[in-house]
Amino acid sequence: MKQFQNLNQSQRTALAGAFLLSFPIFFPSLFHPLGRSFPSLFSEWNSPRPRHLRLLEGALDRQISIRQQVELWSPLPDQGWKPCTESYRGPPLPEKFQGFLQVFLDGGLNQQRMGICDAVAVAKILNVTLVIPRLEVNPVWQDSSSFTDIFDVDHFINVLKDELRIVTELPTEYAWSTRDYYATGIRATRIKTAPTHASAEWYVENVLPVIQSYGIAAVAPFSHRLAFDNLPESIQRLRCKVNFEALSFVPRIRELGDALVHRLRYPPSTTTSKTSGAMDPTERINTIVKAGAGKFVVLHLRFDKDMAAHSGCDFGGGKAERQALAKYRQVIWQGRVLNSQFTDEELRDKGRCPLTPEEIGLLLSALGFSNNTRLYLASHQVYGGEARISTLRKLFPVMENKKSLASPEELADVEGKASLMAAVDYYVSMKSDIFISASPGNMHNALLAHRAYLNLKTINPNMVLLGQVFVNRSLDWSEFEGAVSKGHKNRQGQLRLRKEKQSIYTYPAPDCMCNVA
Repeated sequence: MKQFQNLNQSQRTALAGAFLLSFPIFFPSLFHPLGRSFPSLFSEWNSPRPRHLRLLEGALDRQISIRQQVELWSPLPDQGWKPCTESYRGPPLPEKFQGFLQVFLDGGLNQQRMGICDAVAVAKILNVTLVIPRLEVNPVWQDSSSFTDIFDVDHFINVLKDELRIVTELPTEYAWSTRDYYATGIRATRIKTAPTHASAEWYVENVLPVIQSYGIAAVAPFSHRLAFDNLPESIQRLRCKVNFEALSFVPRIRELGDALVHRLRYPPSTTTSKTSGAMDPTERINTIVKAGAGKFVVLHLRFDKDMAAHSGCDFGGGKAERQALAKYRQVIWQGRVLNSQFTDEELRDKGRCPLTPEEIGLLLSALGFSNNTRLYLASHQVYGGEARISTLRKLFPVMENKKSLASPEELADVEGKASLMAAVDYYVSMKSDIFISASPGNMHNALLAHRAYLNLKTINPNMVLLGQVFVNRSLDWSEFEGAVSKGHKNRQGQLRLRKEKQSIYTYPAPDCMCNVA
């Protein structure tokens, strides 16, 4: 310390700089992209500021139309389609099963959900017994939650009991067939070559012989390993039945979700705040508030560091943020991110950039949501922290999340477990009056399908339109509001029929639904 004091100012600066540069060497966990201590270290040095000040001023001064509010909160009209899986009955179960099928599922909660549905379908195609799928530890969130931690396994088995045989554990003679066993070498019973969107025939030709020879086969990796087309109607309906009926969350998740929904609909004290810029009589303001009384919107921000880096877009955090995200891409994906080859303008013009919290706030304002709207944020974490979310909070001050609504004791069972937290958010999202996601992704797609299945209102952002209008700095508020309103007239839950190669887990009609009009 004494030697440091004897140095001149330039020497002290140089030594301090060298010390900071050595931090990643001596304390790598602090600078690892997955490290907990500083998840967005570089971006926090340059707190992101609002990028659309002109639009923000317009949003804060906007006039709220009573008609717009009433239409916004009105439920979707009957579209003439109803769920079909309840009345579906597949062929009777065979008396003899040929063996066991195991699958190991990676990804987040909703990717695993799709994998579970596919696993049931493949087991049915092969006429084999399905072992409850093993959920892999997520490499980003480090969550080791199992199937039984998330889903009600008894309900799962009971709903599907007439479709196929499911077991929670293998018989003693197959106890050796564990995930650890397959991780230690090449095994004859492990299938590693299942192509993406494989046909039913592929499984019959490549997996069934292994089961017939050894009594068991394990398919890993398994995500996205069953085609969406050219499958029997009974198999498609079975996937739907799994997704929308068999997969029910465990009671503790449902109970916590119900408590959050109740607090969103019936807050302890309701204050009537004046709509921004509205100078109309009190009666008009009360009418607007009444239109959304007891209702809430779930907003899935999906704005974490992993997503921000993978998108390749610029989010206004300056040079430090761009360097941090580029470093993250290099470490996690060894630079193999296609979007990083394009400029930010090119990506936005194609609608490939996720909306920032500021941009999603401007979108909601343009759609007619007043600042009285109760927003529930369904997000694991927001990259950039409170600085990134401050503009959204300014537009919509009545903003809640799990931690603001529940006590630490209530959250104890799910805290720190990304899959369980996501399950709570999924459950609350299904109970909301309106759901909107800031960008496409597995949770967006899963909820888009599930809510379409039940004819619930879901706003699906027009990413191409929004990318183009946000780049256009010359637009004033009225022009922006008009473009957004027009571009989302038919994106509020209107049913879209699945096209060839599209996912059945995003577009449930016509495979999961019947036209009764």
